[in-house]
Amino acid sequence: MSDGVEVDRPTRERAAIGEDGRSRDRSRPAVPDPLPMSVVDAHCHLDIADGEDGAWLSPAEAIKLASSVGVTRIVQVGCDLPGAVWAVEAAEQYPNLIAGVALHPNEAPKLKAAGELESALAEIERLATSTDKVRVIGETGLDYFRTGEDGRAAQHESFAAHIELAKRLDKTLMIHDRDAHQDILAILDREGVPDRLVMHCFSGDTEFARECVNRGAFLSFAGVVTFKNAQSLRDALAVTPLDRVLVETDAPYLTPSPHRGQPNASYLIPHTVRKMAGVLNISVAELCEALSGNAERAFGGAW
Repeated sequence: MSDGVEVDRPTRERAAIGEDGRSRDRSRPAVPDPLPMSVVDAHCHLDIADGEDGAWLSPAEAIKLASSVGVTRIVQVGCDLPGAVWAVEAAEQYPNLIAGVALHPNEAPKLKAAGELESALAEIERLATSTDKVRVIGETGLDYFRTGEDGRAAQHESFAAHIELAKRLDKTLMIHDRDAHQDILAILDREGVPDRLVMHCFSGDTEFARECVNRGAFLSFAGVVTFKNAQSLRDALAVTPLDRVLVETDAPYLTPSPHRGQPNASYLIPHTVRKMAGVLNISVAELCEALSGNAERAFGGAW
């Protein structure tokens, strides 16, 4: 970090009520045993607070705590214009961060309706070229869970524009895919797959995993893979080649078991890595080595 002064975090706290309408446990999870080798958190939102005072970590605290358990590098992802600006500033300040900038698919219909999608995409391009610490165009993609039929055309337009940008600037494309597997593949095939492609928080089955890998994608697995009801996701992990696997938090979301429902942070990745190693029937050290090398290939080299 440059001068010990933290980048200001935007006021983007989540509500204390979960999607199911129930209150959530805001206590900070215990620190797990460190990993035997360092790994990369391939997708994180350090700018989004999760919890009331004392229940979440500041960016500097989150980075330090992650490093203490072997999570030594983080991909900080912006989902809207303020988040993208913050990601760039944070990556410039903290040496172990790189940035991703994009408009989340759920932003696209709102921007399109306001006549601002084109100008917002231009700002994303400006941010993407502002520093070599921006390695990623993402998260972009499609989300049919929160956006209905009337917003899909705008999502498709935005996704295609982000694909073109990633290819033109030689950046990694990071895809958000929720309930839209086949359209994701169709648009990728139509627009052309970039050289480096990451499926963020992979959520498909074995067939979709194979389809993504066939297009050269890295599949990034979040804490969901540790959930009891996620056997289909573990099956997908099991058929994914080891050289195409990444791990992420999507923090402060998707906290792995045994802390599901509490705030997530990069320091909790050891729980996910150990579960993944069991699914793949390899040692934790072997998986850590693969994850680290994969991340460097997925994001254009070491940092």
